[in-house]
Amino acid sequence: MGVLEEIQGPVSQYMSQLSTPSQVGVIAAAVVFFAVLLNILQQILFKNPNEPPVVFHWFPLIGSTITYGMDPPRFFRENRAKYGDIFTFVLLGKKTTVYLGTTGNDFILNGKVKDVCAEEIYTVLTTPVFGKDVVYDCPNSKLMEQKKFMKIALTTTAFQSYVPIIADEVSSYFKRCPDFKGKSGVVNVPKNMAEITIFTASHSLQGSEIRNKFDESLAALYHDLDMGFTPVNFMLHWAPLPWNKRRDHAQRTIAKVYMDTIKERRAVGKSDSQDMMWHLMNSAYKNGVPVPDHEIAHMLIALLMAGQHSSSSTSSWMMLRLASRPDIMEALYREQVEALGADLPPLKYEDLAKLPLNQAIVKETLRLHAPIHSIMRAVKSPMPVPGTKFVVPTSHTLLSAAGVTATDPAFFPEPDKWEPTRWIKDSPLAPTVVRNEVEEEEKIDYGYGLVSKGANSPYLPFGAGRHRCIGEQFANVQLQTINAMIVRMFKFRNVDGSDKVIGTDYASLFSRPIEPAKIYWEKRDW
Repeated sequence: MGVLEEIQGPVSQYMSQLSTPSQVGVIAAAVVFFAVLLNILQQILFKNPNEPPVVFHWFPLIGSTITYGMDPPRFFRENRAKYGDIFTFVLLGKKTTVYLGTTGNDFILNGKVKDVCAEEIYTVLTTPVFGKDVVYDCPNSKLMEQKKFMKIALTTTAFQSYVPIIADEVSSYFKRCPDFKGKSGVVNVPKNMAEITIFTASHSLQGSEIRNKFDESLAALYHDLDMGFTPVNFMLHWAPLPWNKRRDHAQRTIAKVYMDTIKERRAVGKSDSQDMMWHLMNSAYKNGVPVPDHEIAHMLIALLMAGQHSSSSTSSWMMLRLASRPDIMEALYREQVEALGADLPPLKYEDLAKLPLNQAIVKETLRLHAPIHSIMRAVKSPMPVPGTKFVVPTSHTLLSAAGVTATDPAFFPEPDKWEPTRWIKDSPLAPTVVRNEVEEEEKIDYGYGLVSKGANSPYLPFGAGRHRCIGEQFANVQLQTINAMIVRMFKFRNVDGSDKVIGTDYASLFSRPIEPAKIYWEKRDW
């Protein structure tokens, strides 16, 4: 006690000489100091040998949130080098266990329902964006039924009808867009690609009636919805923040467009339309309950949003990459001329299979620019990690980063190089997933038809397991068609003539180019 008394006296005297604000500041600094000290001591002295190693961090609660949020792929690579494929970091006060590599992808993405749960993680983000009672705001069994309803729009017959629609939308867009008046110019391309993807998706998936209600302002509303997926909304989804106010306004406005159309159709008993809305209006769950109108509206929002954020960012990256490699853009043009004829006839679904380089553009861009850098799951029961002594407890969140394996030199030679020709089997840069195609992937039915489990592949741009994106085929058709049409119409290069590509904005959960991302365009004689 003597030591404490000796310290207490001078400290009390010092504090009494300070103003009240200064006293508060000193106390706050002391609290922070001791919190940091205790946090460091806990990491050093109380390691749990049965749990994955924890990434060192100075501040409790904050943990590695800032370094992770600034550049997630770099964060994963650096900590993989320090700790191996499996490690834990603190994200907004929550212990988050990352498991990298193909084994880690399979462990998380093909986890059993009793062990892992996506709904608990994402409902705070998706429900304000999509609306109530759909996707992650309902039991998993109901979500699987909703996915099954959606699959009606994802057949080969449907794709055959979509390609001319998408091609016409692209052509019409560039004819009317003021950014592309004249013979050449400079444009911030992500803005245009966001509009093109929403117009092509709404027309092909939801019919001309809905498409006619979408203009550039409504496309901007979808952007406001997309920004509701900002990481801070895991904690502050309820807060009256500016982006949340815009998100809520956008959700109400778009839902009203759908609800008004549903009411009009029910009033006149319209039955000649075969689009997604009419299909949902005539669908019922397994228990015989018809799909309620508000769920139809919210599913239609989800249908467009599910593809909008990924297709918008991917198509933007495709254009930026082509601007950095004009030689590839010219090779794409020659490919169409040689495969389809010098007159470049109207594009058909069957034509896409004749354009392997065009397909490779999409594959390679998705490899380097995976739309979703982190896929999370809540842990419902303790999960032993095979081959290790680790057990992931229910207090942790699991995180899969499939994009890490897509840039792993073990699978992709010169992984940081954007080289579409690597997807040609005889290429010296061909990925092992092309060289070693010897067995068919295992398929499983989660309640909405057979899909590939796929998690053992190092290339998973559309995820894997029961939550694998059902719009994978549509996205490929949409992106290939958009790219083919733009190649017919334009030549691109970087404004400064370099081969550089702008960096990535990780402010949202979805990786997109930092804006403005400008390119120089020049019209072809087409």
